[in-house]
Amino acid sequence: MTTQRTSGRRKQAMAAAFVVAGLLTTAACGGGGSDDGGSKSGAAGFDAANNKVAQASLAKKGGTLRFGAAQDADSWDTTRGYYGFMWNFSRYYSRQLVTNKPAPGKEGATLTPDLATGLAKVTDDGKTYTYTLRDGITWEDGKPITSKDLKYGIERIWAQDVLSGGPTYLKDVLDPKGEYKGPYKDTTADHLGLKAIDTPDDKTIVFHLPKANSDFEEMLALTSASPVRQDMDTKSKYGLKPFSSGPYKFQSYNPGKDLTLVRNTNWKQASDPVRKAYPDKITVKFFSNANELDQRLINGDLDLDINQTGMSPQGRQIALKQHKANLDNPTSGYIRYAVFPQSVKPFDNIHCRLAVIYGADHVSLQTARGGPLAGGEIGTNMLPPSVAGGEGQKYDPYQLAGANKNGNAAKAKEELKACGQPNGFKTTIAVRNNKPVEVATAQSLQASLKKVGINVDIDQYDGSQTTGIIGSPSNVQKKGYGIIIMGWGPDFPSVQGFGLPLWDSKYIQQSGNNNYALINDKTIDGLFDSYVNTLDDAGKTKIATEINHKVMEGGYYLPFVFEKFINWRSDNLANVYTTDGYSGMYDFVNLGLKNSK
Repeated sequence: MTTQRTSGRRKQAMAAAFVVAGLLTTAACGGGGSDDGGSKSGAAGFDAANNKVAQASLAKKGGTLRFGAAQDADSWDTTRGYYGFMWNFSRYYSRQLVTNKPAPGKEGATLTPDLATGLAKVTDDGKTYTYTLRDGITWEDGKPITSKDLKYGIERIWAQDVLSGGPTYLKDVLDPKGEYKGPYKDTTADHLGLKAIDTPDDKTIVFHLPKANSDFEEMLALTSASPVRQDMDTKSKYGLKPFSSGPYKFQSYNPGKDLTLVRNTNWKQASDPVRKAYPDKITVKFFSNANELDQRLINGDLDLDINQTGMSPQGRQIALKQHKANLDNPTSGYIRYAVFPQSVKPFDNIHCRLAVIYGADHVSLQTARGGPLAGGEIGTNMLPPSVAGGEGQKYDPYQLAGANKNGNAAKAKEELKACGQPNGFKTTIAVRNNKPVEVATAQSLQASLKKVGINVDIDQYDGSQTTGIIGSPSNVQKKGYGIIIMGWGPDFPSVQGFGLPLWDSKYIQQSGNNNYALINDKTIDGLFDSYVNTLDDAGKTKIATEINHKVMEGGYYLPFVFEKFINWRSDNLANVYTTDGYSGMYDFVNLGLKNSK
């Protein structure tokens, strides 16, 4: 998943001095004070909700939960949404057969039954998954949710000509040959012609996989596997007012301005083991500037940021000094990195790639990302610590966080000599122009590489056109992009949910490519094939670690950081915790308020 999933804020230019002055003026109004130990009446304390639950017993029924945002969702349609905060927020109005467990840290990345009575009954050597639906599950108009509604909701993924944008894992696994054309082109009487899914009765749904995939149930936990009722499907307009299967429903939505959810009175707590539904109302206010959003958070006008990508530098500075008890500092699940396309010389030679890895100043790169608190730990490999098989800084094959953290010029020059470029070479870094922190990272890399004879130009391309610019291998080669700066996080917490689009040769595409390095390694491909056929967790974890090691041994990537960020929670929030299920975000689904008036 690209950084789009937990998409960064649109940091528009503004009079920064005015904003900081505003933050200073209002700093005493809404925060928990400088005491980072917390209190029952105020904020819980610094990092009190980081991988643990803060003030659960203080949550009360009622009140209005107030989100702010500097960016709207890509879509609120459960089929089309791909931003991480959308997946998190959508649990208020959509349900799936299974979902992430409402629990902090790693436990939040495990699956629990939702619409289904239990996890799947898996038969036929991992190729058949059977579920039974719960009693009492209803739509917002009180009609029962049926297995056919689930099948139809999943079938919508095939309608990419109308509903593009969301994840397509289920389409790729259930119909690898692309034989089904989607419900809008389905000529069967009920438009439920996808042969891979059976609905023998309204409470039973059976999935038939042509080939086993050990992460299939993780894919069913994605928002794209939500039910949609045919008579309420407005196709491309569905995201303006989705029809609710959860405890809240859309009251109003003005794109880019505001969104309001109210209680779905036909939702029954007895039918839902996941959601507590504490607030009476949930509002989202969209701002055009991230600094204004942070000011409103500190004022106490809002409870939290829906985007969950960290406070802006100005707001973060004030918050850390005066309201530390309101802050958490989670690891996001993202890795920020540079990648070397092998189609651009001299990066077809591993020693030239290693010269960049050794020539980089990794502390400087970390500082450019925001430092240890707001940027993260120095990245040493390409598998997030939150993913099974990830080893964090324990696996540091190039000593990026150790002996070589400030770069190793002598080693870089050895590698340059080995790759036939003893006097260095020239290349271009491609970086998105709408990501200031990425531009700063490129400048840091440029400065350190110059010291070892590698001279780089920086090309700031239109960040909204990523797919056709760096996602086009022919364009990358034409432009001479030897280094691409990017970031990636897991769609679901496994090596398949993170690394398959990046490292498997089958995912090299002529447009929309994410295997920027053009890795075509039979060993890596074979490990992925083994992974999807391995059903035991220990075996999957072992293979995931092996894949990461093979990727790092190839020198295809320079990891910058295992990303961290600073997020705000108001004094009034209760039952707050970060979860690996949503890449270190607060789990929205069971947030409550201490004072519901």
